[in-house]
Amino acid sequence: MNDLISVVGWSRAQFALTAMYHWLFVPLTLGLGVIVAIMETIYYRTRSERWLAITKFWMTLFGVNFAIGVATGIILEFEFGSNWLNYSWFVGDIFGAPLAIEGLLAFFLEATFVAVMFFGWKKVSAGFHLTATWLTAIGATLSALWILVANAWMQYPVGMEFDPAQMRNVMDDFWAVALSPVAVHKFIHTVFSGWILAGIFVIGVSCWFLYKKRNTEMALRSIKTGGWVAAAGMLITLWSGDSSAVDVARVQPMKLAAMEGLYDGQCGQDLVGIGLLNPDKKPGDNLDPYLFDIAIPKGLSILATHSINGFVPGINDLINGIELTPEGDTIRTVSYAERIAMGREAQEALRRYDTAMSTGDTAVMQAAVADLRANYKYFGYGYLDNPQQAVPPVGITFYAFRLMVCIGGLLVLIIAVMLYGAYRKKGWLNKKWLLWVGMLAVPLVYICSQSGWVTAEVGRQPWIIQDLMPVQAAISAIPTATVILTFCLFALIFTGFLAAEIGIMLRQISKGSKIDYESLKD
Repeated sequence: MNDLISVVGWSRAQFALTAMYHWLFVPLTLGLGVIVAIMETIYYRTRSERWLAITKFWMTLFGVNFAIGVATGIILEFEFGSNWLNYSWFVGDIFGAPLAIEGLLAFFLEATFVAVMFFGWKKVSAGFHLTATWLTAIGATLSALWILVANAWMQYPVGMEFDPAQMRNVMDDFWAVALSPVAVHKFIHTVFSGWILAGIFVIGVSCWFLYKKRNTEMALRSIKTGGWVAAAGMLITLWSGDSSAVDVARVQPMKLAAMEGLYDGQCGQDLVGIGLLNPDKKPGDNLDPYLFDIAIPKGLSILATHSINGFVPGINDLINGIELTPEGDTIRTVSYAERIAMGREAQEALRRYDTAMSTGDTAVMQAAVADLRANYKYFGYGYLDNPQQAVPPVGITFYAFRLMVCIGGLLVLIIAVMLYGAYRKKGWLNKKWLLWVGMLAVPLVYICSQSGWVTAEVGRQPWIIQDLMPVQAAISAIPTATVILTFCLFALIFTGFLAAEIGIMLRQISKGSKIDYESLKD
């Protein structure tokens, strides 16, 4: 048992390591591809040599990031087969479908046109090159779409049916998987948050040019382009964030409760803006959940239910069997203790079916299938020892969510100020402190982006598939030492990738600062 716990912990750590490193590269690819395409569109329409040089500068940085992002993404997908074999068997027919589409359609679209984008400047017409640049950006977005569909299905498993004969889930409605509200909102929120990150990245690098008083015209044009893309991304991300909050309240209420450190919910529930959790608080005790908090009256009810007096269940409510239906209605449902019992009944029914199938006893098989389907909704709870195991790490989820929101609010202000300054005359953006704000926004937006994924993934623990499979049931039968070894190797490799990208980008930025953009024809 101790070895099992160790394998689960190290496998989770390895996947988290890979995913977080991968996510350092993906959002910049998503947003910078669009920014480069917009810049090339301006060049195509104006035939300005300055815009051509600006486009090529940012395209080089896009290419460096794109290449390393692909490398980490491939490793991430392979880990499902190496470390999470039971998961891959249990839902491979469903989870594998969007990943296969991503590989066959989106990735090949990117791989085909990215070559034209970088090496076709003098080999194809300007119009065809522009098309290739846009198709590369679109391909990156489509790639993200299918990966996010797969991730959203893990959060909200729909469009499937369990086949006891195969001992696995099979897809019975592809469009339910692809177009679930969780998938749609997650795609929009994730992709447009990439626009924010890339826009801030462009602003930060351009602020460095202004700080060094090099290529100021190029820097101002880049700030305008990156700033507007970031502003558009911010507006859509805020809208989709609201929709995602409603989704979480309806299909993952325990995640929402953890995000808020909420143990006992009520109608007209307040939203904690700033707070310090009580580290000694446990489900079911009488301790105050916060050592300190500043709350927005009725804010959580408005966020989760779009009703000022809507009921939002807390951790204790959910354990005791009070939650929201997908339609937003408040109901008393089965408690977590009952879910554990029903999950075990479903697992026992599956064992009876397997035994009866080996002996050809069809009557027992039919009865077992009926019992299995009656309780399958809570199949995964049968792996838990007690209801408290279904509660995610509250502290990490709570603080990660607030870090994302607080930095996001600061970024709104920074984007607005930078756009305002870029259009002002008399060198309004020459203030050194303001340029430092623009440069420091780059690490801040990365922290914000990572915090969002930590909230989404840690907040759904212990589930690898919501309600159907906890992480301890999903792993491969491999020694702990093997996982530790690969974790250390991946940590070294990914750190090397990141160091290489930063080093190459810094050299390219330095080279770009020495090009005399002002001498080029406009």
